[in-house]
Amino acid sequence: MTTDTPARLLQLLSLLQTPREWPGGELADRLGVSRRTVRRDIDRLRELGYPVQASKGSDGGYRLVAGKAMPPLVLDDEEAVAIAVGLRAGAGHAVEGVDEASVRALAKLEQVLPTRLRHRVATLQAATTPLTSGDGASIAPETLTVMASAVAGQERLRFAYRAKDGTESRRLTEPYRLVSTGRRWYLVAYDLDRADWRTFRVDRVREPFATGARFALRELPTGSAAEYLRRSLWRSPDTPEYEYDVTFAAPAQSVSARLSPWLGRPEEEADDSCRLRGTTTDPVEWVAVRLAMAGYEFSVHAPEELVDSVRELGGRMGRAAGG
Repeated sequence: MTTDTPARLLQLLSLLQTPREWPGGELADRLGVSRRTVRRDIDRLRELGYPVQASKGSDGGYRLVAGKAMPPLVLDDEEAVAIAVGLRAGAGHAVEGVDEASVRALAKLEQVLPTRLRHRVATLQAATTPLTSGDGASIAPETLTVMASAVAGQERLRFAYRAKDGTESRRLTEPYRLVSTGRRWYLVAYDLDRADWRTFRVDRVREPFATGARFALRELPTGSAAEYLRRSLWRSPDTPEYEYDVTFAAPAQSVSARLSPWLGRPEEEADDSCRLRGTTTDPVEWVAVRLAMAGYEFSVHAPEELVDSVRELGGRMGRAAGG
């Protein structure tokens, strides 16, 4: 529970700057206070000039909206315009170092910019042309801010998408993370129509909009969105796929806790052992290292290339791990 009123107000303001409506009960839970205290804090923010809009209902919600003037942040109009233009230019061209956190900052800033300042930002950006390297594609900043807001608010995102071969489609997704490679932006999301995880180049996205439907985050097949993107980009249609079959000398629950999730979940076997079977396009050397990192003795039944790689790795590490 936050008993320091100024600190609690700053925490409340930070939550409200996420572009979504917050139910009063959820805000109370986040802050560790009563709903009555939340209502009083909302009134204090309004007195300070923050335009907080309330909705009626059994669990009324609150949302920070654009007012007639900039809220009393530590920015004046000129500073707000300068920061918005800089973030828009960097985000739109995937400049290295301008990552998802910067896009979220842009989404928060543009959420409260008055119309007159939004017009100035758009005019300044239209009058400038940044120099980009390579074939980094240009992206409308609005596209990124809509996506970042959907990620932060855990709202389903619908958009039109053009594939590499030019095929057009409509996608309904559960956005997980935005990832920048320095030259391009990618969206890692769960594609509801295809019932699988996908990566989307943001410069091929058109007309994105958050549907308002909330969702619970699914478990990503890999440890992070960056790792999932890396594997997606490295994989090509010509990469050979192979099946692996591994037995661990430990219970399935213990192995699962240490094993990389993308390898799959082992099945319980007799005598406190478990068996892991799956399909992958990753290099056998990489799979061998991930199996060894689980920390249990194991034997590989197939394929032969993985057996050889595990034996070599076992020799280097001084551990018995073979076929």
